[in-house]
Amino acid sequence: MTFQQVYGYEPTVRYSAPGRVNLIGEHTDYNDGYVLPFAIDRRTVASIAQRDDRTIRVASAFEPDAVHELSLDELSPEHMDGWSAYVFGIAWALGEQAGADLSDKTGFDVFIDSDVPVGAGLSSSAAIECGVALAFTDLWELGLDRKALARVGQYSENHAVGAPTGIMDQSASLLGEQDAVVFLDCRTLDTAVVDLALEANGLEVLVIDTRVEHAHATGGYKARRDSCERGAAAMGVEALRDVGVEDLPRAQELLDDETFRRVRHIVTEDQRVLDTVRTLREQGPRVIGDLLVASHASMRDDFEISVPELDLAVETAMANGAVGARMTGGGFGGAAIALVDREARDAITTAVTAAFASAGYREPAVFTVHAAQGARRD
Repeated sequence: MTFQQVYGYEPTVRYSAPGRVNLIGEHTDYNDGYVLPFAIDRRTVASIAQRDDRTIRVASAFEPDAVHELSLDELSPEHMDGWSAYVFGIAWALGEQAGADLSDKTGFDVFIDSDVPVGAGLSSSAAIECGVALAFTDLWELGLDRKALARVGQYSENHAVGAPTGIMDQSASLLGEQDAVVFLDCRTLDTAVVDLALEANGLEVLVIDTRVEHAHATGGYKARRDSCERGAAAMGVEALRDVGVEDLPRAQELLDDETFRRVRHIVTEDQRVLDTVRTLREQGPRVIGDLLVASHASMRDDFEISVPELDLAVETAMANGAVGARMTGGGFGGAAIALVDREARDAITTAVTAAFASAGYREPAVFTVHAAQGARRD
């Protein structure tokens, strides 16, 4: 399906935004910590035309028979459900969070298409949010910068969609640059672009999508966030960002074992992000492998968000020559990443696929991604 097939006329503009891979820094974002994602060369495209009334209509290539419709006068989370909330929620959050006056604005016809895998932990949701946010902001002439749009996207996902995520995904999708990672301080929203230099070093990032689907709005994600908040309260700090590695012995005395392990993951993961940034700047990408592996072990053992398929992907990639590997994204399924030599890519792909078959798991989808430009008008 296309915009023209759904609405009967051609769109006037197209905006696109990428998914993201998080190189390192998992679940640190909502703890005011540090993250190191990059935008990927898989994008969501929003084809749009302005209307002369106050209606927003939304359709997509992945739900071709449905057109969702909502008036700007009825924008509120209780009127939104399903995937269309990612679009309607942005319009609502531009008014609710960013303070935009929508009283004189007209609506849009929107058609969404994407090659960002859904459910793989590559933030297909933020790709929708950020492309739409940039489009609505431009077309309504709201004058918001990209950091403000990242906050709009997070607010929409938290309050319209109902997923308690941090701001990392939207920041990566809006601020990404080619062959670089975005170093984000989630407390101040200060960002720095750090060269990845994979091309120059003959390296690639291999994504191993286990095809075990996860859903952030339910289940374990919220439980982990609650544990982090309890840990911060017990330590007497605003957020776990304020706890250092040197504070962990005191944390172990104060906290029950499970909460302590949740806290230890966040505190050590923040340090690993800082160490990875320093290593990339001083020594380059070939030296970050141990940090990636340590991050996976922490997510597996302390935060307990891995699954057997993710563990097998990481172990098999490392056994077959990867520089480093770890699960990426919120966990409970989704994808792992492996930093690999370009010439070893095919052998590692074959080994991982064979290991999944031997274990009786569903065949994984394995593909390379490259760090790419953030959201843009196409």
